[in-house]
Amino acid sequence: MILYDSDLKIFYSTLINDDNFFSGFGTKDLGDGRNIDTTINFVQKNIPNFKTIVIPEQIHSTNVTVFNSNLIDNVEKITETDGVITDDEKSILTIITADCCPIMFVEKRQGIVGISHQGWRGSVKRLGQKMVKKIIELGGKKENIIVAIGPTIGGCCYDIDDERYFEFLEEFDGYASKIFHRHMGKLHLNLALLNYLQIKELGISEKNIDHFPFCTSCDKKRFFSFRRDKKQDYGEMLSFICII
Repeated sequence: MILYDSDLKIFYSTLINDDNFFSGFGTKDLGDGRNIDTTINFVQKNIPNFKTIVIPEQIHSTNVTVFNSNLIDNVEKITETDGVITDDEKSILTIITADCCPIMFVEKRQGIVGISHQGWRGSVKRLGQKMVKKIIELGGKKENIIVAIGPTIGGCCYDIDDERYFEFLEEFDGYASKIFHRHMGKLHLNLALLNYLQIKELGISEKNIDHFPFCTSCDKKRFFSFRRDKKQDYGEMLSFICII
C-alpha cells in the first residue's frame, strides 16, 4: 500500500519502509529535487547518520550502477546512469522525476536496494527488468524482491505520436491492448502500467509490487509535471531509498 506522510511530505510503500529500510516519493511541498539543497536538507533532518547521498546524472538510459561508498564524500554524483543499486547502509540513493516513472527495489533478506528513473526511452528498453536482473546477479532472490512504482504521468494525460506508438508496439505487442487507448483522436500510453507488466513478466509476485494510483499531470496540487507545465516553469520530485 502507498501511504502519505504529512510531516515528511512524502508518499511511501508499506512493503518497503520498516525499521531497516526507509524510502519516499517526494511531492511539490518537499521542494524542487533539481535543487541539491532540497535533498541535503531532507536527508540531514531525517537520516542524520547518513554516509553518502548518491545522485545519478539521469540521461534516459538503461545504464545501471552498483554503488559502493568511498566513505569520503557526503554527496557523490554518478555520470550517465538512470539506475543505482547498493548494499551499503546509510547510502541514500536518489532520483528526480516530473512525469517519468520512479521505481524502487528492495531485497530485504540480502540487504540490497535500488532505484531507477524510467522515461519512455528507459521503459521501452526495459530498465526496470534490468534492475531486477542485476539484483539477482548480486545474490537477491526473485521471490524476495519488492518493487514500488511511484508518481507517474497517467494514461489519461500521456498522449504520444504514431512514431513512438509503433516503437512501443514493436517491443510490447502483447501489451498493446492494456497500455494504449485512444482519446479525442490521440493515442495515450499508460507508462506506469507498462513498467508494472514488465516487472511481473520476470516473475515478481503481484503481492510484492506496490503501485501509485495518481497521475502527476492531473494532480497539480501535489506534483510537478513536465507536460502539464509546458516544459518550462516546472520542478521535479525527489525520490529516495536507503538501508538504515
